[in-house]
Amino acid sequence: MAAGKALYAKEDRRRLRAGEGVDIPFALLVLLMLTVGLIMLYSASSAQSEYDTGYTISTKYLQKQAVCALLGLVCMVVFSRIPADFWYRFAWPLYGISIVLLLSVLVVGESVNGARRWINVAGIRFQPSEIAKFTLIVLFARLTRGFGTDAKKFRYGVLGFGAALLGILVPLALEKHLSAIMLMGMVAVVMMFVAGTHPKWLLLGAAAAAAFVLVYITFMGYAGDRVTAWLHPEEDPGDTGYQILQSLYAIGSGGLFGLGFGKSRQKYLYLPFQYNDYIFAVVCEELGLVGALMIITLFAALILRGYWIALKASDRFSTVLAAGLVTLIAVQTILNLGVVTNLLPSTGIALPFFSYGGTALAVNLGEMGVVLSISRQRGQPKKQEVPV
Repeated sequence: MAAGKALYAKEDRRRLRAGEGVDIPFALLVLLMLTVGLIMLYSASSAQSEYDTGYTISTKYLQKQAVCALLGLVCMVVFSRIPADFWYRFAWPLYGISIVLLLSVLVVGESVNGARRWINVAGIRFQPSEIAKFTLIVLFARLTRGFGTDAKKFRYGVLGFGAALLGILVPLALEKHLSAIMLMGMVAVVMMFVAGTHPKWLLLGAAAAAAFVLVYITFMGYAGDRVTAWLHPEEDPGDTGYQILQSLYAIGSGGLFGLGFGKSRQKYLYLPFQYNDYIFAVVCEELGLVGALMIITLFAALILRGYWIALKASDRFSTVLAAGLVTLIAVQTILNLGVVTNLLPSTGIALPFFSYGGTALAVNLGEMGVVLSISRQRGQPKKQEVPV
């Protein structure tokens, strides 16, 4: 068995050295999404940037995002050259580092907009939760291969995955980071289903998660206000319902073809966080229904191509890893679009490649590099594996 693993790793390295190409359609979709995202970020953030800089600079947020985009592109290129076996071997150490970083936020974290979720190292501020999302997916992929068909059993498919999930969710709960808890929980359920966990356990887990959310909302006034604003934003248009109403105004005023690029009205300090969580509202206002549907189509194409790459991977670990990373993008996109259109209560989840946030963008691009690395396996025969 050890000899077989070594042979697979050697073959992966041989393919990388030979320069066998990554999946071009997926790479182009990522670059296109990044380009469109930066363009729309500039438009959405220009008014806020001018206001924050005394009307001298309109590119404050674009400049910071562009730097993180370059860092992310470097990570994407580097990660696209690293075989999946590397992530398998370092899954547990990376998971442990993520937990340490999450706990350190409680001690040395910085508070931004009332939330204590950032760490500042040598002037560089980042969110450990973004890194934790990636490492949890890597660990779940490793556990999937390790459990094999035993994932159908409660001991492995529920307790095994559940213990790993709680290691990340508990620190997030201490941070009161509900949006990350929701996101990781949903991605975990999808990966557990792919791994073979019996659906009845997943349904029971979903019920337990729903109960947790209800209790959380009951005792956490801030989260409860979000739900109230979602159901009846018109009852408090000047406070809790303000952001939702402004988002809907922006979407409605865009009409079929939009007001034109750069011509949003709501971005002039009417819509809060117009360059972050609610950037898609500005997209709808400026590009209209047609432009919004085109961007949604790009997301759908990226996600579907990512799943295709996962299915074409030559081993179970790579398949589950790629599927998990693509699912992360899919869930973030669906939740963000649901919030902006008021189909869902506000969650604080950003739109991948579009919303302002350096850590999230750099990590997302790095994750796409891992998927590109796995895409090099297409055409290889499936490896016969046994649980390890």
